[in-house]
Amino acid sequence: MSHTPTRSGRFITVEGIDGAGKSSHIEWLRDYLTSRGESVVVTREPGGTPLGEALRSILLNEPMTPETEMMLMFAARAEHLSAVIRPALERGAWVISDRFSDATYAYQVGGRGVPEAKFTALETWVHAGLQPDRTILFDVSVETAQARLHDTRVLDRFEREAANFHQRVRDAYHARQAAYPDRIRRVASDVPMPEVRAQILAALSDLID
Repeated sequence: MSHTPTRSGRFITVEGIDGAGKSSHIEWLRDYLTSRGESVVVTREPGGTPLGEALRSILLNEPMTPETEMMLMFAARAEHLSAVIRPALERGAWVISDRFSDATYAYQVGGRGVPEAKFTALETWVHAGLQPDRTILFDVSVETAQARLHDTRVLDRFEREAANFHQRVRDAYHARQAAYPDRIRRVASDVPMPEVRAQILAALSDLID
């Protein structure tokens, strides 16, 4: 079930493996929607609130069990929904979140091997009845993604995982997209930037128009 906005609010999430190229397009999408007169909130997960950002630092840097990792992700998400996402949607804004629950499915279920039933229980508890109106899945090979990462920054705990971990994450994203094809739209992000942005607009065209 997608969120039914009070006015024109829409919930857009952006997903993909580390190095897929999400970040370079999120600000562009914000500017595009703002130019059309929309109120836009850009946020991220884990994070988006003071508590969420504190949990983000822990999640990206401290060793922990996969189950703890998943529960902390959903703890940050519960706060994020209460403090940022739901209020913005209720006032009619567009919310663009860099990652949401699909990331938890991909990384903790796909990458770490946490049983899917545990994910489903937490998802149902934290945001039953609320899913993004549209999810943009930036898709690129693991090899390309890792080359991009190593060229740009110091890597966090997830980014330092071996290639087979990132392949499991990518496979899980593909499985999730196959399960929710109307909501999750794949964008090939290994093509020139204008082509990526044309794919993004095509994926959102029914919501924008």
